[in-house]
Amino acid sequence: MKKRAYLSLGSNTGDRATNLHAAIHRLGQAGNITAVSSFYETEPVEFTRQPWFLNCVAAIDTEKTPNDLLRAVLAIEQAMGRQRTQDKGPRNIDIDILLFAEVVMEEKGLKIPHPGLPGRRFVLEPLAEIAPTTLHPVLHKTVSELLAALSPGQAVRKLDSGKT
Repeated sequence: MKKRAYLSLGSNTGDRATNLHAAIHRLGQAGNITAVSSFYETEPVEFTRQPWFLNCVAAIDTEKTPNDLLRAVLAIEQAMGRQRTQDKGPRNIDIDILLFAEVVMEEKGLKIPHPGLPGRRFVLEPLAEIAPTTLHPVLHKTVSELLAALSPGQAVRKLDSGKT
């Protein structure tokens, strides 16, 4: 039975747009991509001394379990040459599972919903574009409500040209 998952994708090294497009294409092997947000240019958070990111969110309908989807995502990152040299540091591709149907789980290496989701404008803006009424299974608020509740802060700019 297929379940809907939402994935955040980001890149801040190399050709960022090409990296996102390549990752989205590869995600098609894990399920049916049903929506992809516009691309957003976002300032880095936590580790701020690095290039700005290009981010988007993709919706995927998959028959995989959350752990199988995580393995698929990590394999895509590895195949694309992702180097994990610095926590929160520069990277050519980063893919996170934000939501997976109504699943709530916390295991080593996988927490669903993603614990950073409610406080990250760079994730909520593109997620709200494609899934504004999707409910956070723990907070019981929609994506739009979570976005509206954020304090001003991190710069997130939707690209005028859309998905470049």
